[in-house]
Amino acid sequence: MANQVEKTYGNGTHALQRMKLSVGRGEFVSLLGPSGCGKSTLLKMFAGLEQPSAGHVRWWGKGDINASPAGQKLAMVFQEATLMPWARIADNVRLPLDLARMPRQQSAGRVHTALERVGLSDFADAYPRELSGGMQMRASIARALATEPNLLLMDEPFGALDEFTRNRLDSDLRQLWARQDLTVVFVTHSIYEAVFLSSRVVVMGARPGRVLADVNIEGPQERDEAYRTSPQFIQQCARLSALLTQANGGAYAH
Repeated sequence: MANQVEKTYGNGTHALQRMKLSVGRGEFVSLLGPSGCGKSTLLKMFAGLEQPSAGHVRWWGKGDINASPAGQKLAMVFQEATLMPWARIADNVRLPLDLARMPRQQSAGRVHTALERVGLSDFADAYPRELSGGMQMRASIARALATEPNLLLMDEPFGALDEFTRNRLDSDLRQLWARQDLTVVFVTHSIYEAVFLSSRVVVMGARPGRVLADVNIEGPQERDEAYRTSPQFIQQCARLSALLTQANGGAYAH
């Protein structure tokens, strides 16, 4: 995906340095690292929202995001739900389909299916203000799923939520990934979240962002609360914590 990518902003900030990362079909890859290490910058490059200063990004073997093979699509979920407050949840989820000029008769089924997948079927006619923060984020994920993407990019979507809600949404996302044959690239600064969700964790160093380690995560396909307290989970969290602490020259908060 990213080959020797560099990013330097106009103000001189060197965000990424010789970043090389490949993501295979069906993987769940988390980008883990301290704030400011370029995780979100890299994700935006994958989404086509940022251009590298050097190196290149490829999608499904193509150098142009608009030239992806038929049937290959990506969608992005941001840190904030970014829902339209004046529109009902179903209309928020339908937005990318409306922008693509999909007929309402066709988009209605897509919207219903997307809401069902995130557990919001009963809230299609609600307004965002009537939903909790966690439910609003579910709606944001449904909006991405409505486009039927193959690649889902997620920029720390649960970071602002309480731990209970975050853990629940992590469990739901893991199940959704397994059922839908999605490829996911997920930005987080939580070691625990990265280990629970991922098949691989890419550890990034402090600015300029670069790959410090690429770690395969061992664990069952179906991960539940018991996995969070298992020796396997704890050992892998400890390994990632040690990598981050060593690479960044000091203590690292989980």
